[in-house]
Amino acid sequence: MVSCKWFDTKAPDEQELLEQRLNEINLREVSSYPSIAGCDALMDKNERKECFLSTMAALIQKKLTADTLIVEYAEADTIKVEVTVFPDATLNFEPKFETDSTAYDTTAVYRVIKSSLVNFPEIEPAQKEGIPVTTKFTLPVVINIE
Repeated sequence: MVSCKWFDTKAPDEQELLEQRLNEINLREVSSYPSIAGCDALMDKNERKECFLSTMAALIQKKLTADTLIVEYAEADTIKVEVTVFPDATLNFEPKFETDSTAYDTTAVYRVIKSSLVNFPEIEPAQKEGIPVTTKFTLPVVINIE
């Protein structure tokens, strides 16, 4: 009598396979970073991230140039803007000030950032295992001084 050995093997345990796959996933890093026109053709993950960051910084700078921020001190010509890209490709911009920031009017900067940073080109959100996720980046932005 002849028998097939395939019937002798045990099927892998579903829970074991799930745990193994979860251990393989790095929860602190995305599979692909957000992208914007001009960057989406890049295949290297890090090049695509750098392209996105530099393009976003240039767009933010260009939009803020139209609304000049008046600052009292020359050394306060750079602010940090936290850019949040949501899974539905919407954007949020929040200025990040030093805790003892007295070099400029933070309320005015906040108001200008909120009103100026609109109508951005279409952005593809970051993905984790094929699912769009929220990502945040902090970009330094040079502001005009009068």
